Amino acid sequence: MSDALELPDLPFPLTPSAGSTWHLDEDGAVVGQAPPRTDLYVNPGGAGAGDAESLANAVTLLGEPPEGDFQLRARVAVDFAATFDAGVLLLWQDATHWAKLCFERSPAGEPMVVSVVTVGVSDDANSFVVDGRSVWLRVSRVGRVYAYHASTDGVDWALVRVFTLGDVLAAHRVGLEAQSPTGDGCTVRFADVVFVPERLHDLRDGS
Repeated sequence: MSDALELPDLPFPLTPSAGSTWHLDEDGAVVGQAPPRTDLYVNPGGAGAGDAESLANAVTLLGEPPEGDFQLRARVAVDFAATFDAGVLLLWQDATHWAKLCFERSPAGEPMVVSVVTVGVSDDANSFVVDGRSVWLRVSRVGRVYAYHASTDGVDWALVRVFTLGDVLAAHRVGLEAQSPTGDGCTVRFADVVFVPERLHDLRDGS
């Protein structure tokens, strides 16, 4: 495992998962490489149900946020090659309690914002198609509640999801993930990673 990454706009280090490859490029963006057939997903129908395999082998880069409300955002770009290739902002407690906000390649081949909340099994929801190769993603904590937002310009934010992972906030980690569930791997770039220890004014409009 490589050393933890220290980013100038994060007040906590990010620790890579075992065997994962993460680095900072010349512009200070975080770059991760998703190995082939990697994902975080717990099929709600059980093994063999539907067309999505349950996997828990995606590469991650996670840290422990300070207490209180916060916002973590990044501009995500993915070298899309196969269906469900994605760059992800990830909230993590354990293997059956986590949530991800994804910039993902849809089955139609379109870049799309997708969210998955897992409490025992995964609840998967598509949001909107992105006309471009990058998008802003943001996770915010407000009390015991989390909100996922996405933006095409980093200014105006669209609500994707509001949810909770329970009351054990001290056990929650936040960070980045890269995945390639059906493909041979992909490269993901997280630019302008910024942590703001401030409460959102309005969960719905993202202000």
